[in-house]
Amino acid sequence: MADQKAGSAATIALIAAIVSFILTFTGSPVWALLVALLAVGAGILGVIIAASPKIGGGLMSIVAIVLGIVDIGIAVLGIVGVILF
Repeated sequence: MADQKAGSAATIALIAAIVSFILTFTGSPVWALLVALLAVGAGILGVIIAASPKIGGGLMSIVAIVLGIVDIGIAVLGIVGVILF
């Protein structure tokens, strides 16, 4: 039996979620919002792809979705802060 390999969508989603946090805290909340949306989309795709027995990464995708959703909220607050201040 072949070893499971993490799907590339799961890896991209997790990296995008982390980059989104970095962008938020470095003062680019609009870019962070776009990257967080990418993370959520790639995470959903990763969960779908992980249904295959040869591809893993379902848990990574779920973590990326959760981080992406949290960062969407943080990025929206950052955008509001940029508009008001």
